[in-house]
Amino acid sequence: MKDRDFLDTNILVYAFDSSNTRKQDRAAGLLAEAIRNETALLSTQVLGEFFTIVTRKISQPLQPKQALEVLESVSVLPVLEVDLEMVRRAIRTSDRYRISYWDSLIIAAAERGGCTRLLSEDLNSGQCFYDIVVYNPFA
Repeated sequence: MKDRDFLDTNILVYAFDSSNTRKQDRAAGLLAEAIRNETALLSTQVLGEFFTIVTRKISQPLQPKQALEVLESVSVLPVLEVDLEMVRRAIRTSDRYRISYWDSLIIAAAERGGCTRLLSEDLNSGQCFYDIVVYNPFA
C-alpha cells in the first residue's frame, strides 16, 4: 500500500494563486502528482476553505464558477466528509497539542484517511501528531 498524504488548504490555494510563482509551481506539481499517483486525500473543510480564499482573498480572485470547476477537478481525489466523530477528535487533538481547532480538524481528517504525512505550511515541518508527520513542501 502506498503512503498517503493529506493536502492542507494552502497547497490547493497556492496552486491557483499567481502572486507567488515559486509556490504556485511547487503546489501545482504536488497536486498533479497526487492526482496522477492517487496518493493524497482532501476533506470537505479543505474544499470549503479553498473556495472562500480563492474567490475573495488572493490577488486575482477566481469567479465562483471557476472555483467550482477546480473543486470538481481536484475531487477526483478522495474527499473525507467532516462528521461529529471527527469534530470530537479535533477537539481532543486541539487540547492535547495546544493547536487551533481548525488545524486539529485537518489532523483528524488526515488520521481518518490513514495518511502518514500532512502537507502544510501552517504547522511546524517535522512535527508529529499521532502517526502523522507534517511536511512543509515550501521550506
